[in-house]
Amino acid sequence: MYQLDITLKRGQSLAARDRGGTSDPYVKFKIGRKEVFRSKIIHKNLNPVWEEKTCVLVEHLREPLYIKVFDYDFGLQDDFMGSAFLDLTQLDLNRPTDVTLTLKDPHYPDHDLGIILLSVILTPKEGESRDVTMLMRKSWKRSSKFQSQSVRLSDQHRKSHLWRGIVSITLIEGRDLKAMDSNGLSDPYVKFRLGHQKYKSKIMPKTLNPQWREQFDFHLYEERGGIIDITAWDKDAGKRDDFIGRCQVDLSVLSREQTHKLELQLEDGEGHLVLLVTLTASATVSISDLSANSLEDQKEREEILKRYSPLRIFHNLKDVGFLQVKVIRAEGLMAADVTGKSDPFCVVELNNDRLLTHTVYKNLNPEWNKVFTFNIKDIHSVLEVTVYDEDRDRSADFLGKVAIPLLSIQNGEQKAYVLKNKQLTGPTKGVIYLEIDVIFNAVKASLRTLIPKEQKYIEEENRLSKQLLLRNFIRMKRCVMVLVNAAYYVNSCFDWDSPPRSLAAFVLFLFVVWNFELYMIPLVLLLLLTWNYFLIISGKDNRQRDTVVEDMLEDEEEEDDKDDKDSEKKGFINKIYAIQEVCVSVQNILDEVASFGERIKNTFNWTVPFLSWLAIVALCVFTVILYFIPLRYIVLVWGINKFTKKLRSPYAIDNNELLDFLSRVPSDVQVVQYQELKPDPSHSPYKRKKNNLG
Repeated sequence: MYQLDITLKRGQSLAARDRGGTSDPYVKFKIGRKEVFRSKIIHKNLNPVWEEKTCVLVEHLREPLYIKVFDYDFGLQDDFMGSAFLDLTQLDLNRPTDVTLTLKDPHYPDHDLGIILLSVILTPKEGESRDVTMLMRKSWKRSSKFQSQSVRLSDQHRKSHLWRGIVSITLIEGRDLKAMDSNGLSDPYVKFRLGHQKYKSKIMPKTLNPQWREQFDFHLYEERGGIIDITAWDKDAGKRDDFIGRCQVDLSVLSREQTHKLELQLEDGEGHLVLLVTLTASATVSISDLSANSLEDQKEREEILKRYSPLRIFHNLKDVGFLQVKVIRAEGLMAADVTGKSDPFCVVELNNDRLLTHTVYKNLNPEWNKVFTFNIKDIHSVLEVTVYDEDRDRSADFLGKVAIPLLSIQNGEQKAYVLKNKQLTGPTKGVIYLEIDVIFNAVKASLRTLIPKEQKYIEEENRLSKQLLLRNFIRMKRCVMVLVNAAYYVNSCFDWDSPPRSLAAFVLFLFVVWNFELYMIPLVLLLLLTWNYFLIISGKDNRQRDTVVEDMLEDEEEEDDKDDKDSEKKGFINKIYAIQEVCVSVQNILDEVASFGERIKNTFNWTVPFLSWLAIVALCVFTVILYFIPLRYIVLVWGINKFTKKLRSPYAIDNNELLDFLSRVPSDVQVVQYQELKPDPSHSPYKRKKNNLG
């Protein structure tokens, strides 16, 4: 370990990026693709003077210091002003060195972009320095937010984190709630809490009798039950939300394996809430050592395979499959403590199910050798494995994370997964060795695809981000441009820009219109899916890695770092709190629209083959139905079903099967996040064995 003390002195003759012939420059330092420092912004100056100092811990001198200069543009993407490298292996130890770096643009190497002047001192790290301690605490402060609902690891170890049952809650409706707004109405939502578990319902605008129809599950850790605290609130933009009332549910008085309809009077307010509550026995979750795992025992394995065999399609439709995760070890983790070590533990999450390993103290290459088992409720879920450093004085420090879609898992294969950063956009230090097995019933999994996706109730709320807003706008623009280009193409056929193409289009138009039948619509979609499938298996796959989205995600990560470090800028955001909420809504709408278009594209691109095959089966069925059954009968059956649905099942949760299907298809952002990074060949388990033998 080395300590690199850097003084950023000044810049000279920097490039002008603004209309006035000036720039607002700031500087980033990176080591190993991780940003370690960001300077303040010097406004309207091409010869800025910073005189800022920073201290960086360096583990490998072969990784150069990467310097990037940007021009700050409020509300827009910052302009690149040049970059340079500092080779740390050329520095003398314990000796101050003045460095002059010439800025270059890789795309325009001949352009003169000015120089940056630094002073650096490289010293071997010996003992515990107070400055280094403060640096470590500052640099890890942001990543130590182990989500708002988490508890300290020491507290978690005091109680069992294996739940004893499931509490299934359906929030049906509210009746005669208290009016909190000047228009005599409210915008109500409901919060639920059971221990450390929380859930927040959606907001129902301008009503005193809201209809939510939301279903979610809590884990039951205590044998005797527990108390669910429920509070109702009125959403107010730009100010604090108004309290409508509260109530509680005592689970100890409710019988198991039975659905209870509860009409709860709100205390300290007005109105009622109507709930359905069901207590069921625990799902199959367990933690064991490697020596005792379910799939190694041949008898248990056969029982599991029998439970999810094709013959048991209609037995417990919610139980789709079985997941076993072996968390073996990690290598080369980041040092989170000033001693150059970490106290790592591992958290394994599947939707709202969360289990964790023990802590291995003062070790960068921990071995856990634990086996976790889960029930799978949705085969399109993503397994998240996160490594943290335990801190007794504060919340856990983030070390790295991987996200693995269940459908991409290769059973029984021990793999080294490169740990990623918190946004899953790039690598961080270290790899983790996992062996995962997935057993599921394909028919149950297909049927579950057509019902609403389980909401993850521990997700952090979205906040306003310039880069996120820009990213979502660009994504939506790309989707819209596909339609615009298609319209231009059709119009060019009308204008006879290319006579052969227009003639072919005219003949095709006459043929299709003259022979058109309704069944041809799903048939065309079926042919498109089939065409793309044959392109892929023939090696002519035209799917390209989305580097645009990757670059935007990296910029967004840097923007998040900037937001956490530049606390002095938050005063301005606080002044426009009401506008911020509107901007967050616009940001989320752009994300939803862009994701919708990308999911349709990824369905036809065979991004998730299971879903594309499911689409082929559905389109075949629709084509046959439309071919043999008159349209009036189809519309009649659809209408009767819609009109009688509430009569047949008053508390059924409304859903749209097509939207539920598309919600399982990853967007372009998720595709990038779930990409598996290639590990360093030196981390191969076979190479380790060979070296050990040698």
